[in-house]
Parts: sequence; C-alpha cells; structure tokens
Amino acid sequence: MLQRFLDPDTLASISGLDLIAKTIVDGFVAGLHRSPDFGFSQEFAEYRAYSPGDDLRHVDWNVFARTDRCFLKRYRGETNTQLLVLLDTSASMAYGSHEVHKLDYARFVAASLCYMANLQRDAAGLIVFDEDVANYVAPSTRQGQLFRLLHAIEKAEPGTRTDFAKPFIHFQNYLHRRGIVVVLSDFYEEPEIIINTVEPLRHRGNEVILFHVLDPQEIAPRFRQPVLLVDMENAARSLEVSPEYARNEYRSKIDSHIHALKDQTKAAGMDYFLMDTSRPLDEGLREYLFIRQGRM
Repeated sequence: MLQRFLDPDTLASISGLDLIAKTIVDGFVAGLHRSPDFGFSQEFAEYRAYSPGDDLRHVDWNVFARTDRCFLKRYRGETNTQLLVLLDTSASMAYGSHEVHKLDYARFVAASLCYMANLQRDAAGLIVFDEDVANYVAPSTRQGQLFRLLHAIEKAEPGTRTDFAKPFIHFQNYLHRRGIVVVLSDFYEEPEIIINTVEPLRHRGNEVILFHVLDPQEIAPRFRQPVLLVDMENAARSLEVSPEYARNEYRSKIDSHIHALKDQTKAAGMDYFLMDTSRPLDEGLREYLFIRQGRM
C-alpha cells in the first residue's frame, strides 16, 4: 500500500511541491521498520506529556512501564549540518517515457531532501544549473527558507547543455562551510570529467552524493522498430537506432557508463546511487539516510 503512494506517476497528480515532499517524507518514515528517528541527526532534548493524536512511535515505553504515565521524547536537530542540493536542469533532463520526466523526478527528490532538512532544522540550500548557474538559494535555517527552496525548485525549467564546472566554481566561491552535497543529474558526460570536477568538494571535507537520474527507457530501451533519436541538447545530432542495437550495443554502452561512474565515484570517496524514474521515491531517501547515518 505504501509503495502505491510513493509511485512517481501517482505523486505527479498531487497539486503543489510542498504536498509532494510531505507525502514522500511522511510515507518514507512510516515505512521504516527501525526506529522512527533512524537516520535523522537529532539529539534528545526533553520529554513532554502525551496528548490525544500524538504519534505513538515517539512514546517512551520504558518510562511508561516505570511510572504508568505516557511521555513522548522530543528532539532537536543538530545545527551544524548543512545540506546543499545541486539540481541539473539541462535539456536532457526533460526526457521521460512515462508521466514523470527526469526533471520532475529530480524535483521531487530535491524537495523531499529540503523538507527533511527543514524538519530537523538543518541549513539547506540549492544550486540550479545547466551550462550556467540559473538560480542559487544560500543555505539557511531562517524562517521561510523551505518556501524559498520549494519555489526555486518548482520554477526550475529545462535549459541547454550541462556544464558541471559552473556550479562547482560557484560552490567554492560562496560556500566555505562543510556539509552534505547532493547532485541530481543524468550525468551525460565522461565519468572522468564528472569526477575531476566534483572531487575537490570531497577534499574540502564535504560528504558528496551523486544521484544518477535516468528514465527506464535510457537504462533498458525497448523498441519494436527503428527509431530516430535526436540529441536534446544539440538538435543537429541524431542517430537512427534499430531494436537490435538498443538491446545489445546501446545496452552495453550505458551499462559501462553507469558502472564506470559508480566505480570512480566510490574510488574518490564519494557516494553514488542510480535512480530509475519509474521506481518509488522512498528509495532515494533511504539511500541518502543510510549514507548520512554512516557518516555520523
């Protein structure tokens, strides 16, 4: 039942990015089999008396057993954690073989991560980029920050080609505090170029996570007849593809690209996760939280 509500096509029918983010995060937390506080960098603050309607998962049953009174644990988020989301809006991110395009999916993930950061009072920021930096929201915990982030994510539109150097130069010029950096992109670039561009962030003490957003037709295309593929970032480039090419040579090339990017990312001390846009949104959050838990 939970997976149905986290299905990308179902989420696309919800009006408002804030409601989508809340649905994803609340659904993810409800689906955890461990402690409801798993993965969140929170520390215990105080107890408060139970009120009707409170979430029973936060009840301290040990205290209840000793006192026969119902109290909830309250937490405060760590204030020294900073999250920066880099959202690729290049033209290729507009591709989609089903209702949710890659950019839509990346928006959902970005919004959810910002929503989570806001819940635990972490500073969150955003860089929207294609061949240049289209928008920048500096990390902050001030009032209204979540609205600013969601507004910037929602108005992000497909642009031109990708230039990974621009956002990372921007990052190095304006951000000097260590934190968690999440890059959402389809990474249509040579793995060596991506790693050489991103790796300096890791050397500066940041935790870097690459979320590789791809459509299922890009991972394992299924054509019944020859098709003409046009480069979304350069319309002058096209390629006629046969079903046999898609099944064999193309599949071998995309698999090699994915594996090379994954291996080189991990070798550089960063984290990689392939995000198939047809799969439930909680998988990206789960990967993010496991990575974050491992850093603590």
